[in-house]
Amino acid sequence: MTLAKEPTILQEDRAIALVEETIKKSSAAGVFVSLSSGEESLSRYSENQITQNLTCTKFNLTVTSYFGRRSASASTTELDTDAIAQTIQRSQELAKIAPEDPEWVPLLDPQTYDQRTPAFDLPTATCSPLKRGEIIQRVCHSSAKAGVEASGTLSTEAGLFVLGNSQGLRAYNRTTEANFGLTIRVENGSSWSERTAWGIDQLPVQSIAEELIDRAFAARNPRDIKPGIYPVIFNSAAFADLLAWVIWNLDARAADEGRSFMSRTDGGGNRLGEAMFSPLVQVNRDPAHPLLQTSPCFSDGLSNNYLEIIKDGTPNILSYSRYWAQKQGKSPTGYFSPIVMNGSDQSLTDLIAQTERGILVNRVWYTNYVNPKTLEITGMTRDGTFWIEDGKIAYPIKNLRFNQKLPEMMRDIDMLTTVERYSSSVVPGVRVKAFNFSSVSDSV
Repeated sequence: MTLAKEPTILQEDRAIALVEETIKKSSAAGVFVSLSSGEESLSRYSENQITQNLTCTKFNLTVTSYFGRRSASASTTELDTDAIAQTIQRSQELAKIAPEDPEWVPLLDPQTYDQRTPAFDLPTATCSPLKRGEIIQRVCHSSAKAGVEASGTLSTEAGLFVLGNSQGLRAYNRTTEANFGLTIRVENGSSWSERTAWGIDQLPVQSIAEELIDRAFAARNPRDIKPGIYPVIFNSAAFADLLAWVIWNLDARAADEGRSFMSRTDGGGNRLGEAMFSPLVQVNRDPAHPLLQTSPCFSDGLSNNYLEIIKDGTPNILSYSRYWAQKQGKSPTGYFSPIVMNGSDQSLTDLIAQTERGILVNRVWYTNYVNPKTLEITGMTRDGTFWIEDGKIAYPIKNLRFNQKLPEMMRDIDMLTTVERYSSSVVPGVRVKAFNFSSVSDSV
């Protein structure tokens, strides 16, 4: 028997009514109100047994009051009328004494959003600790039977948000999400992966466990190789982390101010429209993608519509905040999220079979800037790094630190796999013709 329950989030009509009432009670020149309500549940496991089950119910109502170019926000986690009234008053009192904002923008007018319903999966919203425990138990049983140690997390969440302002802007959304993460350890070998979906039954938990058990055994007793420049295959989990760095840095303000790899070296603005990457690189903002089906708007009310970010290897658009768009006479874009990159019909095995010599990277770890202006970053491989020879995985190798300019990595992509979802990104695995490893790493 699997116990089920109703998720403890506000109903749509009650949440909308609270936002409407809060706006009406405000005496500020302008007011923006956002409400979020949700339930997050998490099960942890380690050494093939569950170690923790927890559930957290959240409610937050934030009021931002405006008096000219002055503004301030106050929040409450209580639903009662007095608490909300005090929050409105506190926000107004603070706004009156706040300094003027040099990057002030007016409140948004009502927006037009895509007519679609984001995914809300009731089995995920009502998933009980018992059901999560049964899923984890199967993973731990398979791991114990294979003689390895499994650890990780399985989480579910359901939530809604409502926002509105005194200009008539209104937006509502509710979603669900499930995430599974797994690390397998055996002797000096390890492997890792995670997967995200809007429905818990979409997570391929057992197949991930089986794959990682095999990879952990294969990763034992790694050999040394010399640091240097090598062809590299990144599986989709590893590449998702690197691609995010590129997309985050497609910021118009940083480019225009000369602080970005998108800045022209001659001081003449940005490099938008230049063919900078491999023509295989096609990246979109696509909240309606079947693996995502997320909100049609952002938390500030801007529309989260479809955008072609990189087309045929050429950056097609930069990210404009409302302030920078106003200053430059452009339209604001909102964040470049969620990220969706096109893939192919090939598998990771297909890419390996077509690689004479190179390195397979299954995870990158501890990435950070070396030089933001060139988008050179550093990081390490982890949890199963392998040498490829004659189209096959030959043997495991010790982990390596890399120092790599990511625009050059994107330029050197020559093969893609099918896509998978990681967090809020849908990405393929890739093969890169040349990638720079600077030293050996002691990470495992």
